[in-house]
Amino acid sequence: MDKKPNFLFFITDQQRADWLGCAGHPVVKTPHIDAIAARGTRFTDFNVAMPVCMPNRASLLTGRYPSVHGLRYNGCYLSRRANTFVDVLNQSGYTTAAIGKSHLQPFTDIAPMKRTEFRSGPVADAWKADDQDYTLEEPQRYEEDRRAPFDGDYYGYQHVDMVTGHGDQAGGHYRQWFREHAAKTGRDWAWYHDPENQLPHNYSARQSYRTPIPESLYPTFYIRDQAQQFIENQQGSDAPFFTFVSFPDPHHPFNPPGRYWDMYQPDAFELPIRYGDHRKPPPPLEYQRELMMRGELPVVAQAAIMEDEQAIRESLALTAGMITMVDDAIGAVVETLKESGQYDSTVICFNSDHGDYLGDSDLLLKGAWPRDSINRVPFIWSDPEDRTERCSDGLASTIDISTTILDRAGIAPYFGMQGTSLLPAIAGEPLNRESLLIEFNDNGTRMGFPQPARVRTLRTKHWRLSQYKDQDWGELFDLDSDPDQLNNLWDDPAHIETRAQLSQQLLDHMIGQMDESPRSIRLA
Repeated sequence: MDKKPNFLFFITDQQRADWLGCAGHPVVKTPHIDAIAARGTRFTDFNVAMPVCMPNRASLLTGRYPSVHGLRYNGCYLSRRANTFVDVLNQSGYTTAAIGKSHLQPFTDIAPMKRTEFRSGPVADAWKADDQDYTLEEPQRYEEDRRAPFDGDYYGYQHVDMVTGHGDQAGGHYRQWFREHAAKTGRDWAWYHDPENQLPHNYSARQSYRTPIPESLYPTFYIRDQAQQFIENQQGSDAPFFTFVSFPDPHHPFNPPGRYWDMYQPDAFELPIRYGDHRKPPPPLEYQRELMMRGELPVVAQAAIMEDEQAIRESLALTAGMITMVDDAIGAVVETLKESGQYDSTVICFNSDHGDYLGDSDLLLKGAWPRDSINRVPFIWSDPEDRTERCSDGLASTIDISTTILDRAGIAPYFGMQGTSLLPAIAGEPLNRESLLIEFNDNGTRMGFPQPARVRTLRTKHWRLSQYKDQDWGELFDLDSDPDQLNNLWDDPAHIETRAQLSQQLLDHMIGQMDESPRSIRLA
């Protein structure tokens, strides 16, 4: 190809790797994503840098771990000083667009959770304040009817169509559009956002909400339509494009609109690993169990929660409806790509920012306990140079995405990127990574931790080792004999040597989490 390839990058929010038809899920239907996988490489052991929205999305863009790029937990921001691979594409002649959820800056105006007692003096933080504007995703920016402007360079994106939040009450440019188009239905837009007006249903699962918003006005289909329009506008352009199409679903609340609400029935789903399956439940799981038995709820709606069997089945059914809804939107965007004559010059990717316990050990949502259900996500790469169906079972990470895209575009990365190009694996070669690191930092006290949790996990093909700051326990699992990770070998005398070796590997990874950039300018 004379022209550099286009990239159409789809990403969902909070979707497990195993919740796709092509990944073997027995119930959920994803024919359009499956079609991308049937003409590309699906990575079966693809892991996040951190199973939290904002830090992992920043890792995707920078190719760096959260402890290096600085967006350590939700509620922070990615410094505007940070380069991203989209900056590189932008400066190399690409037309770049972000359509949907970005979440590189806070998108609420809610004060953070109380973390630790700290009495601030006349100087509040270790770093002087950054004078950049980090309110570009916050609600007040979208209160007026006039479309909120961007300056043409949002972390490298020239075109931004912002969708913030989740579910039927998403904000950003979508909210501005919704206020205008809801009026055409004969109702005020606020009527659709009043909980008193949700449609009748008999679901008991917390955060199950039957929205009165019609499918055509739901955020997923707004994102679909904006992505289709952008792709159509690229026809005939001499410049290649990179388009980041980001859906806020299937993240809770569980509120698929219209026909997607009852597309799946709760009884169709088998419950995965249960609380009682663990030989010795770890402290976070025991805490969640005690919380449920006392009838108490987490402090915030985003925190992991333990539910009864019926509520879990209902949540699974509604999540499946949201996933199929996104799949339909993806199918429509890919069809537009084909109709516009750009399919044969476009790399198509599918990914998610983190998973969901989704019934694993009777839990829903996500938290500090590092299960595969929240750490492992889908990643599919379909390349016009070779749309052969393949699977790669090598260890891969979110930090690899940016390096791989730049490698495919034939553009050198910047100094300080930590990922590895996956192009050899996409070409069918083995991916021989021995181990990888997964970080976790909480911004509040949850799951029974007395302080915001700090967790570091080492994954190999055969083992998972997790260490928790200031805790007298840890986790060690043999993934060959115990793939469901039910028998913790941390204190097993027979595995002391294995634990020591893996702890050394984890220490090596953590020592490597130093920001090498900028490079030194003098010998001394």
